[in-house]
Amino acid sequence: MNANNTFRQTVLSYSKSQRIGIIFLFILIFVCQGIYFFNNFNSTENSPKEKAQWLSFQKEMDSLKLFKSNFKPTIYPFNPNFITDFKGYKLGMSVVEIDRLLAFRKQNKFVNSAEEFQQVTKVSDSLLKKISPYFKFPDWVKNKKSFNNSYEKKDFSKPEKKFFLDINLASQEDLIKVYGIGEGLSKRILEQKEKLGSFVSMEQMNDVWGLSPEVIENLNKSFFVKNTSAIKKMNINSASIKELSQFPYFKYNLAKEIVTYRTMNGDIKIEDLTKIKGFPVEKLKIIALYLEF
Repeated sequence: MNANNTFRQTVLSYSKSQRIGIIFLFILIFVCQGIYFFNNFNSTENSPKEKAQWLSFQKEMDSLKLFKSNFKPTIYPFNPNFITDFKGYKLGMSVVEIDRLLAFRKQNKFVNSAEEFQQVTKVSDSLLKKISPYFKFPDWVKNKKSFNNSYEKKDFSKPEKKFFLDINLASQEDLIKVYGIGEGLSKRILEQKEKLGSFVSMEQMNDVWGLSPEVIENLNKSFFVKNTSAIKKMNINSASIKELSQFPYFKYNLAKEIVTYRTMNGDIKIEDLTKIKGFPVEKLKIIALYLEF
């Protein structure tokens, strides 16, 4: 009885606005509880329009996934001697395998078969089987076997006459007589000789693009260097960047380095060539014969 009186006295001690506020608070609590119990918040049903739109997007995504899974990039025939880093990566080669091929090519050597490609790069049998059908070698490489077979079948009553000629006096017809040399390669050799005036060494055959080690060996069996009177010399201390860059052994960047070194240090002597950034030191003995100091 005392507790009821105490509660009643406490409630009556509130002002009218406070009592109204308490009533609204209880009403709000009851309303919130009703909403919680009579509504399902766990799942929301999308409208038919939204559902149809979502299904159309899902169908498009599924078709794109299927296309991606079935897509296979087209590989066109290519010469494996000229594989770049990016091309090798797309073919599935590792960085080490690509570097082996690039190091081999820096020696002016070429692979002439899928077997040689694997020997140089060390690619796996499975990868070689996958990419070798797309290898495209020059015609003379592909026809080498059939050429040898037809050559062996011929019966010569007299041994073939071998010739030994100064390459600086050789004509295109003379060059084509060498096995592995066709019209294109013979033209490149003569164009290189024209730029230099004369060859000074048979080692310069390594600088002619497209000559394989086997062809160079055949050239050495038929030609030598003797007459170098037509050699074109260039004064390295007076030539401009443009003139230097036209020299077959100097690229534009090296020509700039030569002029820069000359400007900072005065006239260049033969012993200064190795101090120039990017100078092909391994070819110094040959290059020096074409320079005036």
